[in-house]
Amino acid sequence: QLQASGGGLVQAGGSLRLSCAASGRTSSRYGLGWFRQAPGKERECVAAISWSGGRTLYADSVKGRFTISRDNGENSVYLQMNSLKPEDTAVYFCAASLAYSAVLTTHYFRYDYWGRGTQVTVSS
Repeated sequence: QLQASGGGLVQAGGSLRLSCAASGRTSSRYGLGWFRQAPGKERECVAAISWSGGRTLYADSVKGRFTISRDNGENSVYLQMNSLKPEDTAVYFCAASLAYSAVLTTHYFRYDYWGRGTQVTVSS
């Protein structure tokens, strides 16, 4: 089970930090990703991180602004979002992939567990 938090309303240029805590089957290794979905748009992967934390990937639209990190001791993943833009407005989801713990994937269907989304709204 995954639980995301940290969303909210922020002005353009501001920052937010999303958190996601995993519970239950946490003894397995798993990759983690942050996805977002805006109204009328497809769900997209904005960042992913391997089990070790040594590999990360970002969508081009967020490179240099967002940072994904994880704390396996806390079974948590974070998304630091800086220089937010109105186009970052979306519901953000965290997800875990058991098969893709070392090799990263952006495909939502390769993620096994999903948290409930948290709304991020960026005003202009």
